[in-house]
Amino acid sequence: MVGPTRPQFVLFGSSIVQLSFSHGGWGAILSDIYARKADILLRGYFGWNSRRALQVLDQVFPKDAAIQPSLVIAYFGGNDSMGPHPSGLGPHVPLPEYIESMRKIVIHLQSLSEETRIILLSCPPVNEEKIRGNISQFLSELVRTNELCQRYSDACVKLGQEMGVKVVDLFTALQKRDDWMDACFTDGIHLSAEGSKVVVEEILKVIKEADWEPCLHWKSMPTEFAEDSPYDLVAADGKTTLNPSEWTFYREHHWD
Repeated sequence: MVGPTRPQFVLFGSSIVQLSFSHGGWGAILSDIYARKADILLRGYFGWNSRRALQVLDQVFPKDAAIQPSLVIAYFGGNDSMGPHPSGLGPHVPLPEYIESMRKIVIHLQSLSEETRIILLSCPPVNEEKIRGNISQFLSELVRTNELCQRYSDACVKLGQEMGVKVVDLFTALQKRDDWMDACFTDGIHLSAEGSKVVVEEILKVIKEADWEPCLHWKSMPTEFAEDSPYDLVAADGKTTLNPSEWTFYREHHWD
């Protein structure tokens, strides 16, 4: 651990999370937005479902940890929603079990600290045609349909409402773009840079509108070591310095 200690935001989930620092991903974007304000910790696991997440929940989020996260953004559902394999193997989890698994995950996260906030990401849509074209000699056929994705997404949204937990409805948010099937994915399943921008916009919207104390929106959080210094860049007048702590001009997209 290095200091000073910053608030921790943990991204917990399957490949949508693990790959969130790739392809201009939403995890990398959040790390830039929250630079010098919070540490974004990645706990993503390619191919995992909610069953496997429950197996390691105490290890990833130990209740006796000296520092508990200020925010956990959790995503499971895409793999759970896959059609079942005849062998009984694979990531599919029946919808009722998925709901109860997510409920247990939320309860555990709520028990970490009174100040630990939670945002659930629901199952996003997929580009079915592109998935069907991604044939691999190493994998059985992937049964992923938007009908199944929507069922699991709706269940996640409903669970969040029941438990008073914030939810980003990715199934709906991504489809607001007319070109979502091509623009928002790299392979029909995982998010492109454009898809990740949608995720970030929705996450920031939730954080900004939440009545959390303390506020976790990036514009409201203190910037580490933000005091003026004679070692800052010298201004054009040659007599004063300019504090660059809050500069954001370098960002391609200016986030709200």
